[in-house]
Amino acid sequence: MEQAALRLLQKGQSILDMKFGMNRKAIRMQTNKRVLCAQRLRKVPPQFSWVDQRLVRQGYVHRCDHAALALYLVLVTVSDAEGLSYYSDASLERMLGLDHAGLCAARSKLQAEGLLVYQRPLYQVLALDRPETLLAPAATLQSSAQP
Repeated sequence: MEQAALRLLQKGQSILDMKFGMNRKAIRMQTNKRVLCAQRLRKVPPQFSWVDQRLVRQGYVHRCDHAALALYLVLVTVSDAEGLSYYSDASLERMLGLDHAGLCAARSKLQAEGLLVYQRPLYQVLALDRPETLLAPAATLQSSAQP
């Protein structure tokens, strides 16, 4: 059973590599991943999903446009357990059907809402619950991640 699951996983990876024209192993070696905001590491929410229901209940869905929500969904889907991912602008633009200005606007909206931190090439999807010690506006979070 484990062999079949491993083969299926490898086949899926091969399809992704062909679809997006990249060798993900080579990219992993080039990027040194590090947590950008340790105070807001994601945790699995109580419901069965990485997509937290508070996105709707706390009004994020109403405040973000379709491009920002699509970018958020991709980043939530491809990120690791700490919320980290490092897709290139070109890959995200192709995946989402956005031009560069559209991707930048979507990313800026998510940063302004406090949903992610971006420091090229790293994205970190942030936890929706903010610790009491971290009551700074989202812009402060964003600038604190810059070197």
